[in-house]
Amino acid sequence: MTFPIAYTCPEVQTEVRGHLGCITLNRPRAFNALSLPMIRALAAALLAWREDPQVQAVAIRGMGKEGAFGAFCAGGDIRFFHQAVLRGDAELEDFFTEEYALNHLIHHYPKPYIAFMDGVVMGGGMGISQGAKLRIVTPRTKMAMPETNIGLFPDVGGGWFLARCPRHGGEWLALTSEVIGAGDALALQLADVCFDAARIGEAWDALAGLASFDAASLQAWQQGYGAAAPAAELPLDTISRCFEQPDVLHIVQALEKESGEWAAGTVKALRTHSPLMLEVTLQQIRRGAEMSLADELRLERDMVRHCFNMRHQDRYMTATDTMEGIRALVIDKDRAPKWSPSRLEEVTPVMVDGFFASPWPAHAHPLRELA
Repeated sequence: MTFPIAYTCPEVQTEVRGHLGCITLNRPRAFNALSLPMIRALAAALLAWREDPQVQAVAIRGMGKEGAFGAFCAGGDIRFFHQAVLRGDAELEDFFTEEYALNHLIHHYPKPYIAFMDGVVMGGGMGISQGAKLRIVTPRTKMAMPETNIGLFPDVGGGWFLARCPRHGGEWLALTSEVIGAGDALALQLADVCFDAARIGEAWDALAGLASFDAASLQAWQQGYGAAAPAAELPLDTISRCFEQPDVLHIVQALEKESGEWAAGTVKALRTHSPLMLEVTLQQIRRGAEMSLADELRLERDMVRHCFNMRHQDRYMTATDTMEGIRALVIDKDRAPKWSPSRLEEVTPVMVDGFFASPWPAHAHPLRELA
């Protein structure tokens, strides 16, 4: 995938401090939700710094409403998705192609890439942080893959990195859209270290002052700012037992046999989200466990095309569960989506399998260049 050679955007601030390329996402009112210009600016900076011998490492953070940090990235610009579909804007296709190529670039970046995942880290924010050499959370971190809540699936490589969480925890996170803190992020291996939120600005400045970014230097640096993470709260034994089932309907039935408020609340969440997209999501993650990142991202690119053009069901634009979910949760905010089908019991394998058929031959796939 080729990117623009140079691309600037006021919502992505870049500078080189010493030997560190510094990126600040600067769209605080939208919790730094990613637009297409932001994706292009990120890719342009990373490609330029990849070839720059002065830059030995890259660090990324988000701007909060009260200054640097406090929010990382809330994901993709969902309102743009809705508007683009309604007006037939081809930039929607560009958005996903270029976002997934950016995710791949980050995962395979040859220099240390360090993500300061302070505050909100959701959806697309996970896509630009999970490939980092060092993933830093704080007690303020609020992490989620909330796509099934709006009738989508956990993209940006989610089918690859969630499949590698221990004990079916990634499947739980994807299917429920629940928000977790630093302790559970560490337990699910979606973060590497917890920093003191009060000293995170100091840590950022100290990182820029390092003379080198070898493993020993980074280890010594991070030890100076570590903090005890909040205790992990997830009942991983229950998750492992219930989420190993072959499909979401059987997961729900297993949860219904469990006692306690946690299991009941999980059943309620699963009964609220799009039944079709829940089953699609589970199959995505199960397939992703056996795939390379590049192949999984190509699969996601196929899937997201079907989300807005469900040709195998003759459902398009506003008739899709994805557009209905965005309408109900983000546009009209009535929180009453009308899913089709409306119940897990009505989802058939044919409905699900259609999402995994590529609309393109291999030689013409938008992400064919990913290695």
